[in-house]
Amino acid sequence: MMRRLLAISPLLLAACAQQTDLQPAAGKSLPPAPYGRVDPPSPRELLELDPQAAPPRSDELRSRSEERADDPFDLPPPDGA
Repeated sequence: MMRRLLAISPLLLAACAQQTDLQPAAGKSLPPAPYGRVDPPSPRELLELDPQAAPPRSDELRSRSEERADDPFDLPPPDGA
């Protein structure tokens, strides 16, 4: 079993590095062009995320400590808990 795994592992690693342009599956076509667009989007355009799906990250660091604003939703737990 181990020898088979060692024999197959170079093939698996070689397959991981292959990068080619995406094409629709055999017998399939890309989705139609959206309303108002003449040409259909390319596979790469279809894979791009909408800015709302992946908003830019804010890595702004604080340079000094600041007082927190009062949070009206930070309520104590109910008495029954």
